Amino acid sequence: MKNLLYIGNNLSTKKNNTSSIQSLGRLLESEGYQLRYASKYVNKVLRLLDMLLACIRFKRWADIVIIDTYSTQNFYYALFCSQLCRLLRLPYFTSLNGGNLPQRLKNNPRFSGFIFNNAAQNISPSVYLKKEFEAQGYLDMKYISNTIELKNYPVISKNFNSIRLLWVRSFSKIYNPQMAVKVQRKLMDMGYAAELCMIGPDSDGSLKEVKALAKALNVDVEFTGKLSKTEWVEKSKNSNIFINTTNFDNAPVSLIEAMALGLPIVSTNVGGMPFLIENEKEGLLVEKSNVDAMVEAIVKIYKEKTVRDTLITNGRRKAETFAWSVVKQQWNNVLR
Repeated sequence: MKNLLYIGNNLSTKKNNTSSIQSLGRLLESEGYQLRYASKYVNKVLRLLDMLLACIRFKRWADIVIIDTYSTQNFYYALFCSQLCRLLRLPYFTSLNGGNLPQRLKNNPRFSGFIFNNAAQNISPSVYLKKEFEAQGYLDMKYISNTIELKNYPVISKNFNSIRLLWVRSFSKIYNPQMAVKVQRKLMDMGYAAELCMIGPDSDGSLKEVKALAKALNVDVEFTGKLSKTEWVEKSKNSNIFINTTNFDNAPVSLIEAMALGLPIVSTNVGGMPFLIENEKEGLLVEKSNVDAMVEAIVKIYKEKTVRDTLITNGRRKAETFAWSVVKQQWNNVLR
């Protein structure tokens, strides 16, 4: 088995959900790979320095460096680390995590070329990103989906005597959490008994704004803060519809988890969503920021048993294709 140095945001704070470096890294270890990680530092300068030092420290030990690559400021971690790997003659893989990476390719074509043209392999967790990269001339792309351990997501029968919405994400402007509160208010104005539970850490100060909006609109929202996977799966038993309000997205694990749990999904139709969810088969897709359209989709699920049964059955079936028992062979093939 090979030795892997995994570069990414290996943070464990109240502001961060579990990242791919933490979930995928643990699963690769379970397959017998030896891993080292960078970095746990919250301070961004220290985090970058730790990542670079790890590349130097483990240059003789590591067979491959895996670099989580994002579309916002963290893009530059990948830029600096990848170029150091080139200098050290360390083969590196990029693991594409940023839903807005296509825009980054257009805005920073030179820096993007430095990273992706010199990677031993570029790995996309979504068909959406793979196609977007190929359209920009990056033809050596490998699709390996995000993954879950299916045994941790039991399907529990739901009752639909009221609307109980679940939202799971970090509170960040790009995920448009305010829309969830507006949806709940609209449902209540239409006479429905509607509850909303929002799970996730506050990553950019948006939580304060969402709470203020909930107070202004006079809606009672349950804010749990960051929960572990086990905790939020347990909490999901009280909900019956999962909503995703994001403005940008790739292939979020939270939606795969929701499908695995048998929650019918209503999501904005952005980024990788139509590649992950076929509209009216595995979920209902609506225009981003369109509160009325999301409310209409929620009511359709609530009122029409045939619709929700179809979404639940097909969603679970789709989630099974993301099981680690399936995905691990793809990783084994590319790493070996």
